Amino acid sequence: MADVLAVPLHATHKHDASDNYLTNPRGLKSWLTTVDHKRIGIMYLWAILAAFLIGGVFALLVRIELLTPKTTIMSAETYNKMFSLHGAVMVFLFIIPSIPAALGNFALPLMLGAKDVAFPRLNLLSYYIYVVGAILGITAMVGGGIDTGWTFYTPYSSTTGGAVSLMTFAAFVLGFSSIFTGINFIATIHKLRAPGMTWYQMPLFCWSMYATAVIQVLATPVLGITLLLLIMERTFHIGIFDPKLGGDPVLFQHFFWFYSHPAVYIMIVPGMAIISELIPTFSKKSIFGYKAIGFSSIAIALLGFLVWGHHMFVAGQSQLASTLFSFLTFFVAIPSGVKVFNWLATMYRGSISLETPMLYAISFLLLFSIGGLTGLFLGMMSVDIHLHDTYFVVAHFHYVMMGGTVIAFLGGLHYWWPKMFGRMYNENLGRIACALIFVGFNATFLPQFVLGSRGMPRRYYNYLEQFQPLHQFSTFGSWILGLGLFMVAGNLLASLRKPYDAPRNPWGGRTFEWETQSPPITHNFDFDPVLKHGPYDYRPEKLPPRPGVLSPARPAGGHS
Repeated sequence: MADVLAVPLHATHKHDASDNYLTNPRGLKSWLTTVDHKRIGIMYLWAILAAFLIGGVFALLVRIELLTPKTTIMSAETYNKMFSLHGAVMVFLFIIPSIPAALGNFALPLMLGAKDVAFPRLNLLSYYIYVVGAILGITAMVGGGIDTGWTFYTPYSSTTGGAVSLMTFAAFVLGFSSIFTGINFIATIHKLRAPGMTWYQMPLFCWSMYATAVIQVLATPVLGITLLLLIMERTFHIGIFDPKLGGDPVLFQHFFWFYSHPAVYIMIVPGMAIISELIPTFSKKSIFGYKAIGFSSIAIALLGFLVWGHHMFVAGQSQLASTLFSFLTFFVAIPSGVKVFNWLATMYRGSISLETPMLYAISFLLLFSIGGLTGLFLGMMSVDIHLHDTYFVVAHFHYVMMGGTVIAFLGGLHYWWPKMFGRMYNENLGRIACALIFVGFNATFLPQFVLGSRGMPRRYYNYLEQFQPLHQFSTFGSWILGLGLFMVAGNLLASLRKPYDAPRNPWGGRTFEWETQSPPITHNFDFDPVLKHGPYDYRPEKLPPRPGVLSPARPAGGHS
């Protein structure tokens, strides 16, 4: 196979370091009115990182309260609001948009060899809708908060006080941002691939983004309708979910989880997308089982719509329904297992370099595997009866969501940071922060598996004294985890004070985004990229020399 054929548009034109999307055009107005996918991705990035900070502070306060069996720093009412807001902020404002809207918006068109997404103005609109939803959510927090948990379960949510209607309306608005992003990605992948890039030559990141977009477009309207019905019931006292009004509270659970279990894959499949890029790049080896990984993403997207009932084994559904949902729960784990085994096979006998992004990828493999395997316990009806609504569920959910999605997000952020901002961060600090996060995360959530198996209910303000040592260990772990995350923030932000020093391809990657300068020019490429090899062709004779961290960027036109 031939190498990348990159045809310069202006062979004699040279770009200086300041000729990039960050500085050209200049001014705040140029950012607020931009239709450049890279700028929109950066604006999303800062917004979701702010949401991550808010949700993380809520989590630390919850863990401090649980240091002792009795009152520590807050009242029971405040505690209920705190963990509810932690969940709502993390799910709706951070995890769901974190990878698709921020990193995906930046990287996807570049990886396809496109100039932008298919609908640039719709892309900007989706960002402003996200901002409006975030403002509504913050207003709800300030104006009374919620104490329902992030799931808004009825009949409690239809009768309790607080700003439940405003918070659910915020989630309703945020859903439109998610849908518009999904529509844009589907159209972009179908229509804007570079010449020569077939479906089987796309980076696996694009396959996973496509699967995520399908879930966003098909599942999110169900959540929107459900939340709108809840608002109508609270406002007009219509008997939809409230049994006092002739409604059925279990109907809310069916509607909510029909969206929210596919939404779990809106959160985790993008994380898998990043891992599929990190492992071959830092193993310097072609991905093992390309088609199996690609189709497994589509399989997860489709099967994810069939397993919502495993959240309701104790809700009174029929034994036949529970049996079918239990079987499907085990079945949907197969595509995820396919990915994990293929990633491990890719690493086998590879030339692995342990830079910071790869350390996050290895952490993901360990933590996500624990999360996936513990999910099988909850998929068994007899075991779930004991573990339902205990800290075992809390630990499982966080191993999948944070041990999976957030760890992958951090890996992708470090991977594309030089391309996004043109600066290299301190590699040693990056490795230390990753180690702190890994240790702190396990110290926080491993004890919670034990707590749950011993019968500690989740969401309880007070608990038996026999659980205090494990709760204290978990809280100490959260402090280590928080320290690691703040170290990541400090390391990345400190790099922005340096002059541009990132080469075009600091990691030796083989996808198109590494063919443009760091940071890229406004229209991405100063040449017409035409794909002549796959994205994971790491045969030694085809590899370009890998630049050092401080080496100059290669000339325009890519390697040929």
